[in-house]
Amino acid sequence: MSVDPVGYLPPAQALAAIEGPQLAAPVQGLGAFGQWFEQQLGQVNTQLQGADRGLQSLATGQAQNLHQVMIDLEEARLSFQMLVQVRNRVLEAYQDVMRMQV
Repeated sequence: MSVDPVGYLPPAQALAAIEGPQLAAPVQGLGAFGQWFEQQLGQVNTQLQGADRGLQSLATGQAQNLHQVMIDLEEARLSFQMLVQVRNRVLEAYQDVMRMQV
């Protein structure tokens, strides 16, 4: 009976790509802000998927540059945080307008 060395990790298996929810059909009647937000959401999603691929390559030992993987991760994180903050500010503004008495 053989004993595995401490810290032994089994060989990595390929992970399937994670796809987020997709809009069934393009939303009609979006204004300029809505179109901009949809475009930014797509770009952030692309960045997050790229960072995930970088992490997968790092985990499997295929990544050549650890620094670039970490930079990509940080850029994706900051982009996501900025998009969430924009969404929060727009939502707050909408709620303020709805609370106004006419």
